Amino acid sequence: MTNMIHARITASISELKKSPMQTIAAGHGEPIAILNRNTPAFYCIPAELYEQMLEQLEDIELNRIADARMSQARIKVDINEL
Repeated sequence: MTNMIHARITASISELKKSPMQTIAAGHGEPIAILNRNTPAFYCIPAELYEQMLEQLEDIELNRIADARMSQARIKVDINEL
């Protein structure tokens, strides 16, 4: 069975268990596919990259909400009436 690996760097679970920080450092800030019997089990990504991904997902969701609201009627508001 073939699997698509979405990372340029791979490591085995055994390598990760033996030296977690060394395995993460080997990625040089990129995702690492952790393999179990040559099949991707999970991806290990640096915290900074994970935070960037979450921000991008939030931006996509906000854009989706804004696009959905573009067809709604506009309500004019006078700042002095607030």
